[in-house]
Amino acid sequence: MAERTILVAGTYDTKSEELGYIVEVIRAQGGDVVSMDVSVLGDPPGRVDVGKHAVAAAGGSSIAEAVARGDENSAMQIMARGAAAVALDLYRSGRIHGVIVLGGTMGTDLALDLCAALPVGVPKYVVSTVAFSPLLPPDRLAPDIQMILWAGGLYGLNPVCRASLSQAAGAVLGAARAVEAPVSGRPLIGMTSFGKTVLRYMVTLKPALEARGFDLAVFHATGMGGRAFDALAAQGAFAAVMDFAPQEVSNHLFGGLSAGADRMTGAGRAGVPQIVAPGCYDLVDFVGWQGVPRRLEGRPTHAHNRLLSSAMLDAGERREVARAICAKMAGVRGSVAFVLPSQGCNEWDRPGAELHDAEGLAAFCDEMRAACPANVALHEIDAHINDATFCDTVLRLFDGWLADGTLTRV
Repeated sequence: MAERTILVAGTYDTKSEELGYIVEVIRAQGGDVVSMDVSVLGDPPGRVDVGKHAVAAAGGSSIAEAVARGDENSAMQIMARGAAAVALDLYRSGRIHGVIVLGGTMGTDLALDLCAALPVGVPKYVVSTVAFSPLLPPDRLAPDIQMILWAGGLYGLNPVCRASLSQAAGAVLGAARAVEAPVSGRPLIGMTSFGKTVLRYMVTLKPALEARGFDLAVFHATGMGGRAFDALAAQGAFAAVMDFAPQEVSNHLFGGLSAGADRMTGAGRAGVPQIVAPGCYDLVDFVGWQGVPRRLEGRPTHAHNRLLSSAMLDAGERREVARAICAKMAGVRGSVAFVLPSQGCNEWDRPGAELHDAEGLAAFCDEMRAACPANVALHEIDAHINDATFCDTVLRLFDGWLADGTLTRV
């Protein structure tokens, strides 16, 4: 294997000692480095490969303009845009195989943009004084970002921060050496789901799709999983998607574990054929150990474990979810089929189960029939989403697309 090259980014005017240490560790382990300075006011004490003027220019501006603004926030946003553009160009040209960014709150803010610009599968490490902090909005986190706390390193090198920096340097180089790109010789289907206790279709569909010559990647739709799914769909990584757990749309509407406002749009932007179903549409997930959010108080809930709980939506809220899902599907590029299981959309939604609401389910189905856009083929089935009929319907649609050329095995 050719040696891996890591982009090492940060403010080299104020953190050259720490960044230089990361560079030394990577090179001592046999890796190579491209250094990038994202400073604004000062200059690095030594040479860097990508200077701040080049970064600002890539952000559509200049260091002079950044300084003239007189505001460190807006100045750093110029550098963030430029750093993201430079990093993506370096990756596409094959000059880097991973990235590590060092910073406090300013550097971390920039790091989030830089990492989000790189495709899923590119190792992305951020060494930050605010790693895993509630300061970091989930919708700005790259789906596969890795963070390490910059412990004891706010100013200058010491034994504590060397431990953090050396771990991060070794981790990103090791990841760049070991990573397998998310591609294969077989076309890939992307699917969303939850665990088998609530949604079970993947157990049947995975071997069936593999027998047809496809690989299947199943994404856990609890926020970051949906972000990864949509990001890969937008990149054209999937031959088709089976978006059967769009619950993150409900979460975004009602304050749960959101995957962002763009959830359910990646495949449509790329023209990827979609089969969609409403698995768990009727639930809003929230952090179990924080208690029930005020907006969701007084309604049936299910504690899945100590981390995750779900609250049930009422009939009116389910109609709102139906309209939101239909709006996501309206006018997209590519074929779209929606499978509507009129007997329930998760295992807790059956007669006698703890979260069954026949009135709410009927309201959702009624709204889906009324709001389904003209470009979407609606297939209503008199079955539950976990019944064999659901999988039979999905495979019939899939085989139809194979037969008419909507899907190919190439």
